[in-house]
Amino acid sequence: MVSEQQSTSSRPWMLDLVLFLVVLLIAAHVFALAYWIYRLATEKQRSQPQQRKAH
Repeated sequence: MVSEQQSTSSRPWMLDLVLFLVVLLIAAHVFALAYWIYRLATEKQRSQPQQRKAH
C-alpha cells in the first residue's frame, strides 16, 4: 500500500509539470505570433515613406 501511494503521489506532480510546460509553450507561441504581426505592421509603415516618387 505504501508503494502505491508513492507512485500515485508522484504522478500528479509530473502531470502538473507537463501541463505547465505545454501552457508555457503555447504562451510563447502566442507572444511570438503577436510580435511577428507587430513587426509586419510596422515594417509596412516604415517602408512607405522611403518609396516616394521623384518628380
